[in-house]
Amino acid sequence: LAGLERGEGGLKSLVYNSGFPHVRQLYALVSETLRYASVLEKLLDGAALLQAEKKLPPQLAKVLVYDLLFGKGLKCGGRWKALARRHRARLEAELARMKVRHKVSRNEDLLAPEKTVSTAASQVPRYVRVNILKTCVDDVIEFFKRQGYAYLGKAASVEELKALSGKKFLLDLHLPELLVFPPQTDLHDNLLYTSGHIILQDKASCLPAFLLGPVAGSHVIDACAAPGNKTSHLAAILKNKGQIFAFDVDPKRVATMNTLLTRAGVTGCQLVQQDFLTVDPRDRKYSRVTHILLDPSCSGSGMVTRGPGEEAAPSAERLQALAGFQRRVLSHALSFPALQRLVYSTCSLHQEENEDVVQAVLQEWGSAFRLVTAFPSWPCRGLAAFSGAESCLRASPAETLTHGFFVAVLERCREGAAAPSSLPAAAKENSQPGEGREPGAAPKKRKKKKQGVK
Repeated sequence: LAGLERGEGGLKSLVYNSGFPHVRQLYALVSETLRYASVLEKLLDGAALLQAEKKLPPQLAKVLVYDLLFGKGLKCGGRWKALARRHRARLEAELARMKVRHKVSRNEDLLAPEKTVSTAASQVPRYVRVNILKTCVDDVIEFFKRQGYAYLGKAASVEELKALSGKKFLLDLHLPELLVFPPQTDLHDNLLYTSGHIILQDKASCLPAFLLGPVAGSHVIDACAAPGNKTSHLAAILKNKGQIFAFDVDPKRVATMNTLLTRAGVTGCQLVQQDFLTVDPRDRKYSRVTHILLDPSCSGSGMVTRGPGEEAAPSAERLQALAGFQRRVLSHALSFPALQRLVYSTCSLHQEENEDVVQAVLQEWGSAFRLVTAFPSWPCRGLAAFSGAESCLRASPAETLTHGFFVAVLERCREGAAAPSSLPAAAKENSQPGEGREPGAAPKKRKKKKQGVK
């Protein structure tokens, strides 16, 4: 629940990556707690439970009270069960008063009419990244065909993705190792998922590693790595050749990441439980780091919630605090001496966390780094907050059938160097003719012709 509030992922992915042995029961409990969230908050306030029990985390309080009053009874033991039972009479009295005030007799009648999910959000497909460390796209396609799915080939447009239904799937039109299934397709129990042969990862979340595109043998930092989907994607792009340093400050998240990466067959990755801002860029172990993927904490406002419950819009103060942290961590990442290419991404819709952060840090570094055009064929570009912001890309349920996302690609400037490539070397191998150049840049043959015409 706390991870959902912090924008660390969708409800289902957080639950299924938690390491909890009974994920179905956990998912049901968290979903129902979210569904009753507004009622539970009023009960906690009315019964003054958090004031009486100052050490009780608010999210845990909601779960306990849900199970006590609305669920199948408390299943936990120990001090939390004793604590909840100690306040049972007061909570039940407050629930009775709420029913009288609302003139209802059933618990369910306290719930507000459920908000309908927006059309765009309900159309976001289930994206499946093939883990090429363990298998290949053709083998995964054949596996799903044997399970009764119909393969429709490579998508030619976003409209084709939107039309998916039933047991049909496509190869994505942009990313070469991404399969697309209809919305709400549940593959968490599928053998390919439990064995690490496929990764359930939204398309927008696949863009940062794809656009960073380090070549095999590179040294790479994943600065805010947990839960590890982007890290495993980097390892696949590197073909497990090279070195990844993956940082996260939370020991539980590092443990979860270790489980996920082991299941995905990732090697050559050093997990570091450390705040990235405290990492010394001059440390010799990072002297060969040429690529950094930076996906820092953000408001999570772009996440399409698959389960019930929606996060309230962040306050202006919260946005400013997040943006301040994001500027510091981006500037810190640029200070690694061998760095050549960096991808900055967020799952936020807010300009304060996206274009404004990139603009401020580029101004701070002067001519040392520049934006390169990320994925020229991508339809959704950065907001016109500053000159060149269109080099960034955005993603959204309405326009790209993904979660809301922002990506900026920065490269180190060198005197006399050619204009930087808009797609990394690893991505160019899979790009369509004409991709991989700046918008308006012509192929070499045309360039010669152009030089002779004034």
